[in-house]
Amino acid sequence: MFASRMSRLGTETAFEVLARAKELERQGRDVVHLEIGEPDFDTPRFIKDAAIEALNSGYTHYGPSAGLVEVREAIARVVSESRGIPVDATNVVVTPGAKPIIFFTILAVLEEGDEAIYPNPGFPIYESMINFIGAKAVSLPLREERDFSIDLDELRSLVTDRTKLIILNSPHNPTGGVLTRRDMEGIAEIVRDRDLFVLCDEVYCKILYEGEHVSLASLPGMQDRTIILDGHSKTYAMTGWRLGYGVMRADLAAHVTRLMTNSNSCTNVFVQRAGMEALTGPQDEVDAMVREFRRRRDVIVDGLNRLPGVSCKKPKGAFYVFPNVKQVPMDTAKLARELLDVAGVAALSGTSFGANGNGYLRFSYANSVENIEKAVSRVGEYLAKLKG
Repeated sequence: MFASRMSRLGTETAFEVLARAKELERQGRDVVHLEIGEPDFDTPRFIKDAAIEALNSGYTHYGPSAGLVEVREAIARVVSESRGIPVDATNVVVTPGAKPIIFFTILAVLEEGDEAIYPNPGFPIYESMINFIGAKAVSLPLREERDFSIDLDELRSLVTDRTKLIILNSPHNPTGGVLTRRDMEGIAEIVRDRDLFVLCDEVYCKILYEGEHVSLASLPGMQDRTIILDGHSKTYAMTGWRLGYGVMRADLAAHVTRLMTNSNSCTNVFVQRAGMEALTGPQDEVDAMVREFRRRRDVIVDGLNRLPGVSCKKPKGAFYVFPNVKQVPMDTAKLARELLDVAGVAALSGTSFGANGNGYLRFSYANSVENIEKAVSRVGEYLAKLKG
């Protein structure tokens, strides 16, 4: 009855756990939400005001499939300045959220049987979409002993003549790892002379606590083979607005635009206007949010490292921790379920992000310090009972 490819389609477990946590709350349970990857801050007022002004000014109709020209020009200016590369509106496609850029890139550059390398653990939609279209998903392990960075020799060994796409994510979900300039230079050396694209998921690029954000597109010879994925959800607390964009070669952008036409027609135009204001307006609320995330990071890392059987590296970016729970005598997925059902702490099993996430949990610290401390205390109480 259904197409066989539907059996290859994965999911994003965070939304399933969120639904279960909400159901428990409806039953009267108190749940600390550390499962969903969205800032708990409100969208800054000036961005909301821009959306209201756009609505009142008649931005309620169709727009170009690639995005409003003035919005693409604004994105091009911001990306040109932040990445140090020449970008214009023909390189930009605006989409309803960032996920369509993942999907459309995979559709546009991969044939059945082609190979695509993706980080594991990593955002689950990468592997899901590669498998869905019938390409071969090639796992690139990210290991704790390397601070969840990339082993360049291992990457080199995985690239073949069938490799048409490599996916990078820095700062990284779920580990909070960050690729250094040396990492990026090594990756560029591996792929520069090959016939392939690199999709760089940079949605957390402004949520950085240590070092610098280095875009692969900024390195010599890499702009034409790099697709930059970015968006407004994380940086500007605009998850529900659904606004993202891709920056890529103009010929690829034309193909992605046709995929937009065939699927979504266009991205909500008054949301685009608000997003343009977000990019070009004051950034002080973003800076304040990152400072608060840094404070919360330190609280949750210190707290988790005091728990029996748990060790946690300090992430350099994003707003997730990925503690090692291999010493806890329980299957990782079951442990995540037990923490929700018994302890009232919503978290994700590391296996939600690929097989290499086994033995880890992901907590989002996009919650108050008070709730983070409550969650750590509950996890500690649960683990103590388990041990005793």
